Amino acid sequence: MLPIEPLTGHQIYLKELLPTDVTEQYIQWLNDPSINQFLESRHQIQTIQSCQNFINELKKQGNSYFWGIYCKETDQHIGNIKLGPVNPIYQRAAIGLLIGNKTFWSKGIATEAIQLVTQFALQTLKLHKVDAGCYATNLGSKKAFLNCGYQVEGILKEHFYYQNKFEDYTLLGKVKNRKEQ
Repeated sequence: MLPIEPLTGHQIYLKELLPTDVTEQYIQWLNDPSINQFLESRHQIQTIQSCQNFINELKKQGNSYFWGIYCKETDQHIGNIKLGPVNPIYQRAAIGLLIGNKTFWSKGIATEAIQLVTQFALQTLKLHKVDAGCYATNLGSKKAFLNCGYQVEGILKEHFYYQNKFEDYTLLGKVKNRKEQ
């Protein structure tokens, strides 16, 4: 696996998230029901130790990339994005992300982060495909992936129990086009 290099966009930059980057603010995001509503981690109370353990486990497994999302203007940590696990046999990986700082919602940050990581996956890692998934009601996430050229590949009907009802899960993917090969 390649080292986790910083990636830079217009509004943000991504840098490897380390256990020492876990702050009380980060923990507050993960435990805030309005922020974590579409995360599976919402089912457990998160602590600094649990988040540091998660980061250490990702490093130990050695098949994922995990970046903090930072505002270029302020150097403020505003979210996270993960690529992985990377499957070298099938040449694919999944993306998951969180914009934890609500003041950065609906500003194109998720789209920019997805674009940076997708480009890294397809061009630098030479993967053939990147995929993602989101709850059907998570329209912001779906829109961000569609803005980056992902396509809806399927719907898993009533896949999650969410807000006292079963919720569909939208599968999205982007396959390397000929220009990117």
